[in-house]
Amino acid sequence: MGMYLLKPACKDYLWGGHKLVDEYNVEYDGDVCAEAWVMSCHKDGNSIITNGIERGQTLSAVVARKGREILGKNCEKYKDFPILIKFIDAKKPLSIQVHPDDEYALSHENQYGKTEMWYVLEAEEGAYLYHGFEKEISKEEFERRIKENTLTEVLHKEYVKRGDVIFITPGTLHSIGAGLLIAEIQQSSNVTYRIYDFGRVGADGKPRQLHIQQSLDVTKIEKPMKYKSTDEHMVNCDFFCVDRIKANEKPYEDIVDDSSFVSLLVIDGEGKISAEGENLEVKKGDSVFITAGAGKYSIEGNVEVIKTIVP
Repeated sequence: MGMYLLKPACKDYLWGGHKLVDEYNVEYDGDVCAEAWVMSCHKDGNSIITNGIERGQTLSAVVARKGREILGKNCEKYKDFPILIKFIDAKKPLSIQVHPDDEYALSHENQYGKTEMWYVLEAEEGAYLYHGFEKEISKEEFERRIKENTLTEVLHKEYVKRGDVIFITPGTLHSIGAGLLIAEIQQSSNVTYRIYDFGRVGADGKPRQLHIQQSLDVTKIEKPMKYKSTDEHMVNCDFFCVDRIKANEKPYEDIVDDSSFVSLLVIDGEGKISAEGENLEVKKGDSVFITAGAGKYSIEGNVEVIKTIVP
């Protein structure tokens, strides 16, 4: 059992900026840090433990060695580590994209599908995102607009601010717009089907790959339902439960039982997290993993944290 401070795996996608390094204390020496996978056991980017006797080891290696009981009983139904948590810094807009559900993804990609949520940490003036369609359209119109590059005309454009929560189910077209910095909690999957990419080219000078047929297979051509979240309880779905914790007025105390591990992502301030007789000093951008069954833990300081568990 234990409490692990994690170093993220970073991604230099062409739309990214440098705020994660400048403002969120992410250690990365590249020119662009588009994403920081702050809690990940995914093969495409593993978080690394930076404290204790497991320092320098990947989180997935420790899970494999110590056994799945450190994940909790609620994770037994999954063959792989179930969730992935990221920071996303969109200096430029992301592609219009969609993710499949588990059934399609497992049969076509040998990965889970992707249900995800976004918590807006920063939004420049006028920043927006796309989330589903403004109204239901026919499949024929959908295909025509893909060919004509007019798809954005029928998508739901949503202007957002810090503190907004967006819940995205598989099959929902979406895109994070320029000027947004977001915390994303998702199923542990890296399956993304791009349907429109604003005519951009990759590092090789060629247009980035689109996935038109897969997108046609999985996209729901309808206006998505707006998810109702509260200031404290942001999302409760089949794959993750996400709460926002503010410990500035008094210490936050809770228990990690044997049902699930706990992820704590510091999104503002600094403070101290204590569990099993161990204390971790944390600051904005830090990610902490507490193993299932660890018992009582507390969060102190002028600090704001996103807490995630597997239900």
